[in-house]
Amino acid sequence: MSKTVYQTPLVARYATAQMSALWSDDTKFRTWRKLWLALAEAEADLGLPISEAQLDELRAHQDDIDYEAAAKYEKALRHDVMAHVHALGDIAPLARPIVHLGATSCFVGDNTDVLVLRDAIDLLLPKLAGVIENFAEFASEWAHQPTLGFTHFQPAQLTTVGKRACLWIQELLIDLGNLERQRRELRFRGVKGTTGTQGSFLALFDGDHDKVVALDKKVAAAFGFERSWAVTGQTYPRKMDHEIVMTLGSFGATAHKIATDIRLLAHLKEVEEPFGKKQIGSSAMAYKRNPMRSERVCALSRHLITLPMNSAQTAATQWMERTLDDSANRRITLAEAFLAADGVLETLLSVSGGLVVYPAVIGRRVAEELPFMATENIIMAAVRKGTDRQDVHEWIREHSLAAAAEVKQKGKANDLLDRIRADSNFANIHDDLDSLLDPSTFVGRAPQQVQNFLADEVVPALAPWAGKTGSGQGLRV
Repeated sequence: MSKTVYQTPLVARYATAQMSALWSDDTKFRTWRKLWLALAEAEADLGLPISEAQLDELRAHQDDIDYEAAAKYEKALRHDVMAHVHALGDIAPLARPIVHLGATSCFVGDNTDVLVLRDAIDLLLPKLAGVIENFAEFASEWAHQPTLGFTHFQPAQLTTVGKRACLWIQELLIDLGNLERQRRELRFRGVKGTTGTQGSFLALFDGDHDKVVALDKKVAAAFGFERSWAVTGQTYPRKMDHEIVMTLGSFGATAHKIATDIRLLAHLKEVEEPFGKKQIGSSAMAYKRNPMRSERVCALSRHLITLPMNSAQTAATQWMERTLDDSANRRITLAEAFLAADGVLETLLSVSGGLVVYPAVIGRRVAEELPFMATENIIMAAVRKGTDRQDVHEWIREHSLAAAAEVKQKGKANDLLDRIRADSNFANIHDDLDSLLDPSTFVGRAPQQVQNFLADEVVPALAPWAGKTGSGQGLRV
């Protein structure tokens, strides 16, 4: 790779070779030749005067693209499709008259985009399922581990480590369903002609509408599509691009939230992403263990989140049957959306497959906050043993304020329990304090919610991906 010109980091550092190859010029131009062959074969099947020798010549030149010749033609013609038509015609002179017969540029351009979109989605789906699978295993393993819950990033009631992971999984399931739906609903642009009327093909078949309809179906079927768009302008609806990019952008929001949570937990030293034996956290501070993979997820996701606005603008500004200001934009936006999503998923696969939990740190933080959370339980226990509710509430209030002052003003440990144990007013429940402060009694149904959620929602969603999920081996740096 050249070091003297700019290369997008999405290719150079983050996306996998498979995803980068999908969006390459070589994939695009080879697909053009496949489309020209499929069109010619279908036209011949339906009676147009195209010989088997012409088809054989096209078959023989599917991969030997002369890029130099095509570049010279494009410089002169200022038209990429016609440049490649001429370059193909030079090496397939017998087939030259029937290459691109009846078609417009969007026949190869748009249909190629659809095929690349389909293959790109197929690359992402197993990886997304793999991330869900990793987090599901993590959630199951830590379903019963009490941990301090946070609202506003302030201590709240307890939850469990596994239950928190289920919050991540739930959003990922939405993304998986959305991406699967985009894959199911993807349609071929088909054989529609210059403004979508199929007029050129109707002329080729002497006004035979049935043959034009059959041609559209044959070419779509050749590429594995049961449906093509019933009506188009010159292009397929750019709304389709927007729906797909919006799905990826929505996944970006999910990934950003998950990675941010992990970064915050790393700061608390409760949960950390995997850290290599020779990994350097800081060039100056050798002790640091920065959550760089999660930070990368956030960085790439932030870019991914912005792209749906771009695809929406493109869909909104298509005039009548077509305008060309979508072309340069789509070359950038569609590729970047998938390259960024691929980089995010590869990184998330690595993170989700190697999270490290520190129960001792979690337990210490729970112990620091639990006395305050347990005050209601303590009050109820004292009342059940005959203490006046208003009296015990006042005693608890005074001790709580004093303990909070020790923590906030003097930096000392929370001594609320020691104060209660030393207070004879609470003598009737001193023996019950340990059981009243068992963290597992403060997590509600969190462990059961984890088990039910995994069984009822995650297992069915992952069933189609059994044995097919991504592993995260594509993480590069």
